[in-house]
This record gives sequence, C-alpha cells and structure tokens, in this order.
Amino acid sequence: MLEIAEARARLSAASAVAVLTGAGISAESGIPTFRGPGGLWRNLRPEDLATPEAFERDPQMVWEWYLWRRGLIAAATPNAGHRSLVALEQLKSRFTLITQNVDGLHDRAGSQKILKIHGDIWITRCSECPYQRRDRSTTEAPPSCPECGALLRPGVVWFGESLPRIAWDEAERAVSQADVLLVAGTSATVYPAAGLLHLARCVIEVNQEETPFSHRVAISLRGTCGDVLPRLW
Repeated sequence: MLEIAEARARLSAASAVAVLTGAGISAESGIPTFRGPGGLWRNLRPEDLATPEAFERDPQMVWEWYLWRRGLIAAATPNAGHRSLVALEQLKSRFTLITQNVDGLHDRAGSQKILKIHGDIWITRCSECPYQRRDRSTTEAPPSCPECGALLRPGVVWFGESLPRIAWDEAERAVSQADVLLVAGTSATVYPAAGLLHLARCVIEVNQEETPFSHRVAISLRGTCGDVLPRLW
C-alpha cells in the first residue's frame, strides 16, 4: 500500500507524464500475448510469420495469420487498464501514450495522444509505395495495391524492420521530457522499445512479475494493469 501511495503522489505531482504499454495490458482483454501458448497458430511460431521474408515466401499464409489475429482482437474490448489511461490523459495537459501493441484497444478506449511504435494491425499498406488505408476486414486478404499493383501487407513492424522514425523520435522526446514514465504490462526486454526506460527520470513499473528492469525503477508495483492502474489516480 505504501508503494501505491508513493506512486500516486509522484503521478499527481508530475506536470508531464509518458506511458509505455505492452502485451500484458491487452492480455487482460483476452488477446494472447505474442509469445504465449495462446498465440500459436497452426503449430507455427509467430516469429516465422512476422518477417518480410515470410511475406515474400508465402504472403497468403502471413495474411491468414493476421486475419486470424484481427478476428481475436475484434472480439475483445478495452479493460479497466485501458480506461484508466484515458482518465490519466484527461488529468495531464502534457501526456503521451507509447504502445508496443498493434491491436487498437487504446484507441477504442478513448486515448488520443498515442504513439504506435510497432504499427497498427488495422492498417493495410502497400509493400512498395506509400499507399495505405484503414481496414477492418477479418475474412479476406486484400489483393494488390490500387496505386501501383504491388502486394498489400499489414501495417505492423516486422522482425528485422526499423520502427517508424517519426513515432520513435516523438517517443524518445516525450520520455526524456516527462517527470514520470509509467511502464505497464511489458517485460521491458524487447529493444529498441525497452531503451526508452534508460531515458526516463523516474520510472513506475506495473507488471504481474518481476522484470529485468525492476531493480532499476523508482517504484515497482505487482499486479494486473486492470487492478493497479485505476488505483493510481
């Protein structure tokens, strides 16, 4: 309880807050974590499907997997953790939500200032030209780009690809200028996103288990995002 009270005090006093979320917050809405057993599909590893090489080798298989994931996400709803971050944003004039998640649950909860550093599964974009569109389809893979004829692909960052430059630069700037970085539902092991913690003045961590970064944060709170976050403001 003392840790909760201290975290609440630090967030209350902060004029600028940044938040980094990961798969843990979406898992509470029933979305399997990327590497968890519920995330497997047809006995294939996600790492074997989320690469440019996999798409070049078998674009239909990759699209089938992403449409399956879209179906899971479409059936999910934002949880108390998502909604509490909307409330925090309304309290702070200087607020930035940085997410590693591609599911769009933060949008559906009502968050406005979101940096999606791993992309958005509900964006379909061209593999060759700048064309992209919002796409809610869960049943049919788009064929080819209406602008150049190349294959369309999910608008997410795959293994081996760089993070979106503009979103990443804004994320680094937001964290370095924040009084508090709140890290929720992520193990802080996947780089470059995990590198944001090194830029922060004060880190408050919310996670069910200890992470490799737990010993370096100011406050480490154990529990689910849906339980802990609403108690912080």
